[in-house]
Amino acid sequence: MTRSLSTLSTPRPLPSVTARPHGLLEAPRPAADDSVLYSDVLVGGVYRVPVAGDREPETVLPKRRGIGGLVPHRDGGLVVTGRTVVHVDGERQRELLSLDGVAGFNDLTTDSAGRVLAGALRFQPFLGEDPVPTEVWRISAPGVAEVAAEGIDWPNGIAMTPDDGALYVSDTANGVIRVFVGGRTQGDVFASVASGTVDGLALDEDGGVWVALGDGGIARFDADGNLDGFAAVPSAFVSSLCFGGPDRRDVFITTADNPADPTKGGTVFHARAEVAGVEVNAATV
Repeated sequence: MTRSLSTLSTPRPLPSVTARPHGLLEAPRPAADDSVLYSDVLVGGVYRVPVAGDREPETVLPKRRGIGGLVPHRDGGLVVTGRTVVHVDGERQRELLSLDGVAGFNDLTTDSAGRVLAGALRFQPFLGEDPVPTEVWRISAPGVAEVAAEGIDWPNGIAMTPDDGALYVSDTANGVIRVFVGGRTQGDVFASVASGTVDGLALDEDGGVWVALGDGGIARFDADGNLDGFAAVPSAFVSSLCFGGPDRRDVFITTADNPADPTKGGTVFHARAEVAGVEVNAATV
């Protein structure tokens, strides 16, 4: 029997997201004014919608495709992935990282100092290419980066503990969450899933790891990697999630009805958790 995730309320769609056509939604992140940001990987762009009300999505960043992760920047604007990692603030854009042999960057997060950690892709998943072992890179300044984690076939969701003691990375190709402890670039398997895939992830203040499971909804693992339970999400594919709200107990979940077809729109779901999530710091690089 599938164990229900009792620490999460029933996810409900944000009605304003359905006001425009969407494809594969990704990269949820809380924003100011009780709103949430998200990207559309296939259609392109970053959008903002209110948590309450039905105001249509606001375009924050138009057109850019392949954004699997984003964080606000301390000085304004957003740091986003795609073919490269860039800081975009209005019409101003700074390239933070571009690497030879890298097809693009997927998800990203920050550490306690605001340095950016981004997972590199050395293959193109939407072209059906086979995964290639790759790395997570820590960016400390534009063009200055070092390997923070390696030996990951398909880096997806990524999160850092507040003390920088552990980095968690979803390895989608192998259906496992890997953990890299104490600054080591070689990781261990923290948890594995029997069904679905491991995609975006987030941490809570009790040491729990929440992960989107594609067609499997959401799962939470406790601090020891034991499964706490699953939560169903009424969508064909669950891509990512994040914590937000004044008490960081709001959970925002991005989805797609058909990840390969941009005419089959995804949405953003909202739920409430019993435990607060770990805050993701603004980027400083």
